[in-house]
Amino acid sequence: MTTNVNKFISSSGYCSRRQADRLIKEGAVFLNGKKAVPTDKVNDSDTVEINRKVISHTKPKHIYLAFNKPLGVISTSDKDSKNNIMDYIKIPDRVFPVGRLDVKSEGLILLTNDGELTQQILKEKTVEKEYEVNVDKNIDETFLNHLRHGVMMEGRKTLPAKVKLLSERSFKIIIVEGRKRQIRRMCEMFHINVTKLVRTRIGQIKLEDIPVGKYKEISPTEIDKNFKS
Repeated sequence: MTTNVNKFISSSGYCSRRQADRLIKEGAVFLNGKKAVPTDKVNDSDTVEINRKVISHTKPKHIYLAFNKPLGVISTSDKDSKNNIMDYIKIPDRVFPVGRLDVKSEGLILLTNDGELTQQILKEKTVEKEYEVNVDKNIDETFLNHLRHGVMMEGRKTLPAKVKLLSERSFKIIIVEGRKRQIRRMCEMFHINVTKLVRTRIGQIKLEDIPVGKYKEISPTEIDKNFKS
């Protein structure tokens, strides 16, 4: 059985498929001693290496963690980055964050070695992400309606969102997209700045009582129920 080289790498638990694409582009991936290209296929007898490390054909046991990211922490698996998310994950297994939560934001982020789950959550527009947002000006339903119906960003309208007013300067928003700094940029279009942004839910996985800087393990059964049905 053959599989695309990027999918093989993500299935091995080494990194996400997006990161695998980047490694291939950078020339860090070798297939049977030759630099891999994105169209390469891998079968059971092939040898794949990344930075001189041979990638096993045996799939690892999948790990799923829900982490409460503190403000100021960078959502990267690059351990050379200062104050990165991996400083807080005290397990021997290699995991990587599913998507990003920008450095000025906090709250729930998932980490896993399941590259296919990462691909599913990032690519499919069905997984809800819920946030609580504080801003620097009073807001009203007119502003919230703009967010609900979508605003133009980079020539493309954001998908409809569910929005609820919490107070004069705070609201809850549920989106299914993950554009870079999306909520902040949507607010900035109306000259409103976000002062605090906390992600409280991904799918049905909730932040709830996870302390800041701590994580809990999510069972494969719960992951299957939420994201793989």
